[in-house]
Amino acid sequence: MTSTITNPSTNSTELDLITARHLINGEWLGEAGTERMNPARPGELAALSPSGTAEDVDAAVSAATAAQPAWAAMPAPARGAILMAAGDLLLERQTAIAGDLVREEGKTLAEAKGEVKRASDVLRFFGSLGWAATGEVLPSGLPDTTITTRREPLGVVGLITPWNFPIAIPAWKSAPALISGNTVVIKPAELTPLSATHLARALQDAGLPAGVFNVVHGKGRVVGDALARDPRIAGMSFTGSTSVGLGLEGILNARRARVQLEMGGKNGVLVLDDADPRKAAKVVAAGAFGLTGQACTATSRVYVTPGIRESFLAALTEEAAALTPGDGMDAGTTIGAVVSRQQFEQNQAAVRTAVERGATLLHGEHDGGTDAGYRFPPAVLTDLPFDDAAVTEEIFGPVVAVLEVPDYEAGLAAINGSRYGLTAGICTDSLALATDFAARAQAGVIKVNRPTAGLDLNVPFGGVKDSSTNTFREQGKTALDFFTWGKTVYTGV
Repeated sequence: MTSTITNPSTNSTELDLITARHLINGEWLGEAGTERMNPARPGELAALSPSGTAEDVDAAVSAATAAQPAWAAMPAPARGAILMAAGDLLLERQTAIAGDLVREEGKTLAEAKGEVKRASDVLRFFGSLGWAATGEVLPSGLPDTTITTRREPLGVVGLITPWNFPIAIPAWKSAPALISGNTVVIKPAELTPLSATHLARALQDAGLPAGVFNVVHGKGRVVGDALARDPRIAGMSFTGSTSVGLGLEGILNARRARVQLEMGGKNGVLVLDDADPRKAAKVVAAGAFGLTGQACTATSRVYVTPGIRESFLAALTEEAAALTPGDGMDAGTTIGAVVSRQQFEQNQAAVRTAVERGATLLHGEHDGGTDAGYRFPPAVLTDLPFDDAAVTEEIFGPVVAVLEVPDYEAGLAAINGSRYGLTAGICTDSLALATDFAARAQAGVIKVNRPTAGLDLNVPFGGVKDSSTNTFREQGKTALDFFTWGKTVYTGV
């Protein structure tokens, strides 16, 4: 059990904490009365956090509005230096932050350490862009005239982030917003308040001025709704469910605010006869079972051609059986706990009802017990119809459905038949088919002989269809586009 600290704004190197609070105008506020239990040990308290109100949102937006002009006026290299320093602090504090992340989210310690490293790298990457050019010098058809372009910050932006990457996603939304000169009000997921607190502390300890980065904890229908409706919020970036995202989009579009949505996924992989079945099984297992399957990019449906079906299923079942679910802090655990009882029961119901409808469960017997934590062995389903709910609806757990297709064209059609389009993959030794798949698969990210989950921070990320607004992409330099608007300047001599 970690120990309570009463003043998370101190610069102390002692990072163990159990209480998260709002950060508004540089002050840590709010009575922390909402309990978060450790999903691997349901009787153990992992975190406490306040339940924010519309008034808290108003105070945070007011602080951000007041701080924004001075922050935007600060030279971009100076803003970048603060982000880079914050990234260094996260890395220095990696072990303590990762421990808290495991206790509140459930993933393994190795995965949590990797996520903290990712957040650190993101801050340092965008910090370095403080030295990069943000405009162009262009020729004019007029005499004695120079044309330049520049990017301007939106102003105050709202961020709503999920529980599955509770420090990485807040970092990769906040960093491009901040380096661009915006101020931020972020609503983290209720299940993971400590991870956002660690990010906020690193930014504060690195010298970020008061009011530039504000955190309001609480329920989405209260805090998120108030953020979306506040006319001072010039843009909002959201990661979460499709239903919630589309609702927010309607609110923001009504007042012509900018909106960026990254939502659900039902990511498919096509395995062809020419692939090595064991290599393909490792690719699928990493995408489907890594991070307990709790990633929007996770593999959840696989289409295999007849010649490789049996050998692939045998190899995938072996991969699933080799994983040990448990407490992420235990050295022997290779797949962490499911994040909550609700998600655990949702995963159980998805597998149970698929079997009741005639599916074959090759691995993943679940007895329903939760006394030892929400431990969910990876599930491999087969013999399902293409329109089964386990094939079409997002489960968000370590559950994968394997279906047979007669050939490449049928498999590609099946991949594209989903209402989602976040990531898609193919396992093949054919360069021609891999190239064709990359061109014709309807997804924002294509993986060839690689897991659908896992992204590099310097390249664009986003989906199509119901996975995204399919406008502004996240990550890489492209992420700056959402948080800025363009201006063209004509200068005559």
